Amino acid sequence: MPLVNTKKMFEEAYEGGYAIGAFNVNNMEIIQGIVNAANKLRAPLILQVSAGARRYANQTYLLKLVEAAMIESGLPIALHLDHGDSFELCKDCIDGGFTSVMIDGSHLPFEENIELTRRVVDYAHSHDPMIVVEAELGRLEGIEDDVVVSAEDASYTDPDEVEEFVARTGCDSLAIAIGTSHGAYKFKPGQKPQLRFDILEEIERRLPGFPIVLHGASSVIPEYVDTINRYGGSMPDAIGIPEDMLRKAAGMAVCKINIDSDLRLAMTASVRKYLAENPADFDPRKYLGPARDAIEEIVAHKITNVLGCDGKA
Repeated sequence: MPLVNTKKMFEEAYEGGYAIGAFNVNNMEIIQGIVNAANKLRAPLILQVSAGARRYANQTYLLKLVEAAMIESGLPIALHLDHGDSFELCKDCIDGGFTSVMIDGSHLPFEENIELTRRVVDYAHSHDPMIVVEAELGRLEGIEDDVVVSAEDASYTDPDEVEEFVARTGCDSLAIAIGTSHGAYKFKPGQKPQLRFDILEEIERRLPGFPIVLHGASSVIPEYVDTINRYGGSMPDAIGIPEDMLRKAAGMAVCKINIDSDLRLAMTASVRKYLAENPADFDPRKYLGPARDAIEEIVAHKITNVLGCDGKA
């Protein structure tokens, strides 16, 4: 089956009170682990590629790996560009077969963000009206590939701006900032994670039925950090977004939740553990196989405990 777009996915998620997982991919094992979990649980799926992943793996390789995943699983899979930072990058992905792109103009002044987003929307919808364009309003703190936002530059989404922004840009979904953040170091020990559900509720009131997106939604599961440190790492303690908060958001207007850091932590923990316990082994299949299994395990956990989209494919 061909790649699908996320329009119907989002409509069903909004009505059903669940969210679709958007999982970042960089290589074959990550794709296999994600798709294996989603296939067993019959969950719809968004595989997303950052600009850094395109540079690392090459867009053609990633497209063919995703194509293989669809053939093997029969799942509805959308392919999404995560954090596109320019019109040219979004255009390349649209022309290359992506069914969804994000244009991130959140670092720009409001009018410039509108102008850039509108340009991408116009191109995408003229190319294929079913291509979904995600925009961002508000800025998340943290680091993800090329996206670096300091605490001083981070800002919550202003509900007073969302109606004008969506109307003038024509975007199909909107990423908002309500307290999530990119990367593994979201909160220091002693800090209390808190999502601004009051902002989400107000945005939902102003944009009824409109799909909202949460970035930076990894939970930084402690067992992975502990395993990495046990086998030679030096990661400081960190606190992620509590999963019950994410599940609450998925029951509201949030239709897409991005997950990346938890995948990286699960994979790295598995590889470190295997190589520490088998120092003479140099067969990549021996340590990448368990890493793929770790990806599958964490994705299955997210689908059932956070997203609530199991059985929705």
